[in-house]
Amino acid sequence: MRHDRLLAVALSLLAFAAHAERGDLTEFTYGSGAPRTPEQEAVVFEHADLQFKVEPAQKRLTGDAALTFQATRPIAKLVVELDRNFAIESVSVDGKKLPASAWTNPEGRMSVTLPKPLASGERAVLRIRYAGKPHVAKRAPWDGGFVWSKAPTGEPWVASAIQGSGCDLFWPCIDHPLGEPLQVDQHVTVPAPLVAAGNGIAMGMEEKNGWRTYHWRTKNPNTYAIALNIGPYELLEATYKSRYGNTIPLRFWHLRGDAGKARGLFAEFGPMLDFFESTIGPYPFADEKMGVVETPHLGMEHQTINAYGNEYKKSEYGYDWLLQHEFAHEWFANQLTNRDWDDMWLHEGFGSYMQPLYMQWLRGDQEYYALLMKQRAALLNKQPIVSGKTMLEEEVYSDERGPGHDIYYKASLALHTLRNLIGDEAFFAATKQVVYGTTDPRPGNFKPLYASTPDFIKAVNQATGRDYQWFFDVYLYSAALPELVATRDADGLDLRWKTQGDKPFPMPVEVRVNGRDKTLKMADGQGHVDLPAGAAYTLDPHSKLLRELPYIREFQADKEAREKADKAAREKAAADKAKEADR
Repeated sequence: MRHDRLLAVALSLLAFAAHAERGDLTEFTYGSGAPRTPEQEAVVFEHADLQFKVEPAQKRLTGDAALTFQATRPIAKLVVELDRNFAIESVSVDGKKLPASAWTNPEGRMSVTLPKPLASGERAVLRIRYAGKPHVAKRAPWDGGFVWSKAPTGEPWVASAIQGSGCDLFWPCIDHPLGEPLQVDQHVTVPAPLVAAGNGIAMGMEEKNGWRTYHWRTKNPNTYAIALNIGPYELLEATYKSRYGNTIPLRFWHLRGDAGKARGLFAEFGPMLDFFESTIGPYPFADEKMGVVETPHLGMEHQTINAYGNEYKKSEYGYDWLLQHEFAHEWFANQLTNRDWDDMWLHEGFGSYMQPLYMQWLRGDQEYYALLMKQRAALLNKQPIVSGKTMLEEEVYSDERGPGHDIYYKASLALHTLRNLIGDEAFFAATKQVVYGTTDPRPGNFKPLYASTPDFIKAVNQATGRDYQWFFDVYLYSAALPELVATRDADGLDLRWKTQGDKPFPMPVEVRVNGRDKTLKMADGQGHVDLPAGAAYTLDPHSKLLRELPYIREFQADKEAREKADKAAREKAAADKAKEADR
């Protein structure tokens, strides 16, 4: 969730591209998704029991984390990540306090020497007590950190938004997509009468001496999904009867004074659920809840407690795009989690494609294609969507060093093209396979899983019975879009695909000639259609293909030039004003 450019695009889907200043973070903590250590790869993270005391007046957090690990091979150390903003008060293993010499945390990667090595299959509980002031986000959610705000009614309003730099900003974790704990319990203590809305199931609340402690429990959360959301909340509750026969709790925590607007947004929960369940499959966390909480930042996909800060604004399409986008991540981020940040398009590309797909499901083709066209105007095509190597979060979301916004828009349009190429039956079968691990998902027969780009390619090949590696080589593993070169001569129209690195691209092309459509197979990347004298033709008349379009490139260049000129004019005016003030 970064870059103002995203908000300038009418489609405005959440992006996370350019970090704010590092401030007090180490280089290591600032990044997210660094390769795991051998010790981290050798454990199953079974349980995180997290106790947080949040003091809004001091912008301070006290933490007590009990982390249960099971070794899959012999290890002598446990390694977790934790921001050095926190002073570590004590470290213990299985109830035995360790001397300070037994652990180190030089850059935010904490290494703890065990009192005795763990054999394969053995467990240990690492307990870390710590306190301090968590890193403050300067432009949440575009950068990672805490937001200390005030509700319109004056009470403290606090939220964490940590995808940008990872879970280690406020709890000791394995800050890598593969570091998910199997279960997390949160005990969040806040000044009464504030409310702490959390992930998963509400296990109870206790109030004592002016403090409230809320207990939440969730299973298999992705690492950045664990969130703190604290404020003077009121709660809207309902249930949803799923088409799969189960009942899903619906919960929306909104600020006091927003009840009317909140009810309007709450009414969108049901149709969105129905769309996703009918199009993709069962809601993955139906045994917990569909939860949303109002936040002092724009939003983020916190599992079962999605952050929402869009101020109840509907788009020109008559729905709240932010709510829908974040909710899409329950499938494409929380149920399906990328194995590496290099596979982040599986979250953002699918999440972005769900907006036009929802409009097609809800209202028809016009709004579907209108949304796709807005995405098309924003493509960068500077770096491949997938590099094929391990990437840090900051690299992937950077427009300068990685694919940036293309993991949203270009990936979405590639999915649109793939759907038209292989047909709805195969497309949605492959999608179900990569999301659920089965093409027949039903409540109870799946659990959250990890997936990579090759996993999706394999699912497509299985669903179609054909090898579509060529498609992904061009759209995901190449930066440039394929160009359809059309040459007219006396015999008709010759068509040829031109790709970066001359990669094979047998993409069929439809051509409309005098009102009649003809499909060219383009088996070797080339095709020909006869044209009567004076005949008009249209390439790709049904807008199925993502391809290089010179007029969009010209539009983008002109827009960039105008924006630079406007910026220079504003800067000059400000400088002239400052000089005048100095006289």
